[in-house]
Amino acid sequence: MAAHASVQARGRRRAPSRHHPVRSWAVPVTLGVILGCYATAIVRGGGVLTGTRLALGLVSGAVLAVLCFGLGRIQNRLPRELRAAAYGVLAGGSVGFLYSLSGASILAASIIGLIIGLSGLLAAFYYFYTRE
Repeated sequence: MAAHASVQARGRRRAPSRHHPVRSWAVPVTLGVILGCYATAIVRGGGVLTGTRLALGLVSGAVLAVLCFGLGRIQNRLPRELRAAAYGVLAGGSVGFLYSLSGASILAASIIGLIIGLSGLLAAFYYFYTRE
């Protein structure tokens, strides 16, 4: 039984690049900007834009962008059920937060967030289940 040894490639070896595709950071940033602008518009309510209202929008958008980026980085290591649950929690928490800014009660915002979260979980699970 003969086996051959692999031959080393000649030339320079490149170090693996740590380049992230544009989509891995562009989607979270876009979602963060949308949520931040929407949160600022809800809190502003047609009134004057103040520093605290702007800070709320910036911070909430940055938090969503960081959470989306982090989930995108670790999603391939999660089983599909947990990955779908993470996307559902992210969607439900975001919508529930925005709904609570409109002056709704905590119970109403929680119920809306739960409904959206469960819908997001089911949609994500279906997507992941049919693609694997």
